[in-house]
Amino acid sequence: MEWHITDAQSLAIIDSEIGDHIFSPAEYEIVRRVIYATSDFEYQSLIRFSEQALQVGAASLAARTTIVVDVPMVQVSIAYDIQNTFANPVYCSMEALTRPQKEKTRSAWGIETLARRYPEGIFVIGQAQTALTSLVELIAAEEIRPALIVATPAGFINSQTAKERLQESLVPCITIEGRKGNAVVAAAIVHGLVDLAWQAYGQDRTGGR
Repeated sequence: MEWHITDAQSLAIIDSEIGDHIFSPAEYEIVRRVIYATSDFEYQSLIRFSEQALQVGAASLAARTTIVVDVPMVQVSIAYDIQNTFANPVYCSMEALTRPQKEKTRSAWGIETLARRYPEGIFVIGQAQTALTSLVELIAAEEIRPALIVATPAGFINSQTAKERLQESLVPCITIEGRKGNAVVAAAIVHGLVDLAWQAYGQDRTGGR
């Protein structure tokens, strides 16, 4: 992400208002990105990192692991950063070719199709709760083993259950506790993770940002 002086000033305000915290430096970078994108300080108490999620996610980005997202908004939001760093392939569930089905949403069927094609990919679910549920079911059936899942969809029905099942699956994940969340939050997490990965691995690449 390219920073302007106003971005730095805004982040300084966030740092001042948060004050002392228990996050690791890498985790805090993600948290402040989410707060900056949403202007909602409650996210500092809602974001959850599984063990090694950031380390595995950064290494997977550097390895050019395929990224699968649920909605075009996430795809468009992260495209510039991805193209100007590790150039990972990015696919969207809404654009996956699937047979029309009545039992599941378009995003759910698209995620299932792409997950079976890229079973060890990075999955970013920012909006579609049904897509997250489908992913969790595929993991439980041992059909896929994602490198990382970023799951931030808002939800009122079964959203917490899906996130809890994801956390219990031991797949590296970053989630939002409770009902809050959206595609903006998912994109902010990816932006932060890309920057962390580039700091760790980018110097080994040519043609950096």
